[in-house]
Amino acid sequence: MATGSWSHPPRPFDDVDVEAIDTLSLDFGRFERVNRWKGMPECDEFVGARRSKHTLVAWNDALYVFGGDNGKRMLNDILRFDIKDNSWSRAVTKGTPPAPRYHHSAVIFGSHMLVFGGFTGYILLSLSDLYSNSNLQNKNDLFEYKFSTGQWSEWRLDGRLPPARSAHGAAIYKNNLWIFAGYDGNKRLDDLWTICLTDPNPVWQEVQQSGDRPPTCCNFPLAVVRDSMFVFSGQSGAKITNDMFEFSFLDHRWTRIPSAHLLRGSPPPPQRRYGHSMVPFDRYLYVFGGVADNTLPSDLYRFSLDDKSWEVVQPAQDREVPSGRLFHDADVINNEMYIFGGTIDNNIRSSELYRFQLASYPRCTLRGDFGRLLDSKQFCDMVFIVGKEETQFPAHAAFVAARSPWLRKQLLRAREKLKRANGDRYQDQEVGKPEVKLPEVEVQSFAVTLRYMYTDCIFPLVKDCQGSQEISLIMDVYRLALKLEIGALEALCVQYIESSICQENVLVALDSAARLQLDPLKDFCLRFIVREANYNNIIMSKNFESVPQKLMVEIIRRRQVPQAMVHVPGENQCRSTHPEKTLQQDMMEFFQGARGEDFHDITLMLDGEPIGAHKAVLAARCSYFEAMFRSFMPVNNTVTITIGETIPSRKSFNSLLHYIYHGDVSMPPEDSLYLLSAPYFFGFTNNRLQAFCKQNLEMNVSFENVVEILEAAHRIGAADMKKHALDLVVGHFVKVAKSPNLRRLSRDLLLEILDAIADYLKDSNIAVHPR
Repeated sequence: MATGSWSHPPRPFDDVDVEAIDTLSLDFGRFERVNRWKGMPECDEFVGARRSKHTLVAWNDALYVFGGDNGKRMLNDILRFDIKDNSWSRAVTKGTPPAPRYHHSAVIFGSHMLVFGGFTGYILLSLSDLYSNSNLQNKNDLFEYKFSTGQWSEWRLDGRLPPARSAHGAAIYKNNLWIFAGYDGNKRLDDLWTICLTDPNPVWQEVQQSGDRPPTCCNFPLAVVRDSMFVFSGQSGAKITNDMFEFSFLDHRWTRIPSAHLLRGSPPPPQRRYGHSMVPFDRYLYVFGGVADNTLPSDLYRFSLDDKSWEVVQPAQDREVPSGRLFHDADVINNEMYIFGGTIDNNIRSSELYRFQLASYPRCTLRGDFGRLLDSKQFCDMVFIVGKEETQFPAHAAFVAARSPWLRKQLLRAREKLKRANGDRYQDQEVGKPEVKLPEVEVQSFAVTLRYMYTDCIFPLVKDCQGSQEISLIMDVYRLALKLEIGALEALCVQYIESSICQENVLVALDSAARLQLDPLKDFCLRFIVREANYNNIIMSKNFESVPQKLMVEIIRRRQVPQAMVHVPGENQCRSTHPEKTLQQDMMEFFQGARGEDFHDITLMLDGEPIGAHKAVLAARCSYFEAMFRSFMPVNNTVTITIGETIPSRKSFNSLLHYIYHGDVSMPPEDSLYLLSAPYFFGFTNNRLQAFCKQNLEMNVSFENVVEILEAAHRIGAADMKKHALDLVVGHFVKVAKSPNLRRLSRDLLLEILDAIADYLKDSNIAVHPR
């Protein structure tokens, strides 16, 4: 808390109770780090064959694998993996199972597994037969497997059936089974069928689809979330795409979610691919593996259902990342994603099983918090004077200096000039603020660039621009990004322009690139125009008549030169010329390095130790500081820090500042213990930090860090955590006793450990006899 008398700001989220924080129950699980890949026991050959093109479903703390092929023959056995015992076995089966098959589908409905379609055949195949699909038959049969009894049964249905198919998608929504697309042996499909599983007389019905449908496709994953079905990539021949498609069950309408979310500040999507897996968890879809342009990537991507953006999931350091593969399958149990089997390098079938520890946190609000600060115009400590009309843009020196090396230098000069003119009074409110003048810059392009510096996103300011107007604006932004040395914005503009160029707007883009002297982009436009498929349409268009004569000559001359003789700039020549850093990376370096020290304007006093910080960042992220700075300024710009009645450790408070400045939630469990109640006391936008701290404590306490946890729990009076730590110390005392940290514990804590060991020996009836 700060020194001074004032009321605490309103809580930012309603589901937090002060008493609940003090008595927060923790469900201690096994030691496992979030985002950690771990290899599980492989399936032995005597239990079941290595395989790919199989299905994997999760039911009742177990994984069930059905069918597939082992490289020589098709399979129809069921393998079971118990996630508690970490053991493989063959599942009990009764009745007549489906014929051996692969590229079928399997879904869970209640306590049953439903298997539909696929390639079938009992004939032992050679490798050449396997891939030429000879002796194989597509099926449209529907089988049911009851987990409780192991009974197989086939559904005998009247009426019209879906065309036989394989490599399709299947899902359950409410009480219906849905089948989409696939391959019928001659062509790829894009039809959609459904059947009500609770109907006394179920029949298949073809669904009439509308909207922007996916291309005909096969070997794609399908996921159902929030009344919608999602399809990503797959085999579509020349039409293969890396767009995500969403089908609404409510109105049977498809929507294409384009991959060009560049203006939103989203990382690029995964490459187009097929044979990959996709599973839903929390508010994300997780995509792994597949063949992407003749490679087998092992990156894990996730797609946000909230803002429709992609990101690569960075695995924990002590990971065992599976090799790239295709035709594997994946499913989720509790907070864990499992992948099994697949085809790996050299066409080898795999029997490997991997587990990935998922995390379910509220979304990161860093960009939104910083964007709201910019819009509010509160606590601005500098002004930009832009354009010939000298339009003023109030801003915050911390964000400007963190994002733009060029502007940082200008700010330092402006501050020095103000200091020379006003002496020691240069920081007084009435003296004025440092000014940075940019007379040659367009107002609209600067507004877009300023927004990017706070949010890594320019979409809100360009979404209403259309066609050529949008291209011209992005060109202006690109030129400004070059001047301000913002490498990531340079790259965003170039990538967006190149992806947006078409026959209708390329002449406008060429004219803008020439006018702004952006030679790499100009060359890109020229090469686009003179392509055989584009040239005639472009020069015969009405827009070509208004092209400046100099550019007309350049186009015609470029067309006359054989393309093999035209120098093509290297990949990096049309990219950023300065380091590409995200908002998080820039703010992390600003917080940790000397760049930030020059702009410290507030001192946080922690147990007598001063820590420099920035008012704008603190106010943007914490309603506690925002209300304080709005109500009064602390004496000597110094705030004394506590969390309730507790003074956090220097190390844990550093973790808190990392979260405030760049949204980082990675920290050791002992820091999480100190910060568990911080979201309430400092007033963050949501409880993301608290959710992480709780999960971190529940899952990541081990004999390796238990001494630090015990010390922190004792210091802040966390009784349940302290008891759990003491139990771990006693249970692993032989290992814990070797820790150097044990020797620096206080006398009181060492005595408590001895008492706990004595109680353990007493309860265990272990007699200790003197020699």
